[in-house]
Amino acid sequence: MKINWKKFSAAAVAGALFLAAAAVVFSQGPPGGPQGPPPGGGFRGGPGPHDGLGPFGRDLNLTDDQKAQIKKITDSFRENDKAFHDQLRTLHQSESDPMSGVFDEAAVRAAAEARAKIQVELEVSHAKMMSQIAGVLTVEQKAQLAAKHEQMRRMGPPPPPPDRP
Repeated sequence: MKINWKKFSAAAVAGALFLAAAAVVFSQGPPGGPQGPPPGGGFRGGPGPHDGLGPFGRDLNLTDDQKAQIKKITDSFRENDKAFHDQLRTLHQSESDPMSGVFDEAAVRAAAEARAKIQVELEVSHAKMMSQIAGVLTVEQKAQLAAKHEQMRRMGPPPPPPDRP
């Protein structure tokens, strides 16, 4: 039996390319990135304390008492805001698919307005929570936090995520 080395080589190269392409595809994760809310609900965030102050709170040298008070405040607001988040989720799930060919402007407008009203309530709640947290901080900690916020404001918004193929 004589082996046709040209066909064999072409098949081997094609197989290697297929495996390399498969490895790249699987290394990219699911299309569009992680889907749905993170386990346990809430927002995605990096490692570290979720004390209501975000990454700024790590450098404030909070006392254990301050940490406990802030945790109590954030837990309370998280529980109160859960209903708003549930309403947003329900509204989102009940939206019709705009690609279905049927477009109902009144329904889209009403859903957008309902989401906007809930978003306003969430923003007011967040501002109220931050005000209560500020009451726990010392004057020095508030000054540190204000300086960090100003530094971030000057940096501008983060760049958009890279486009995925």
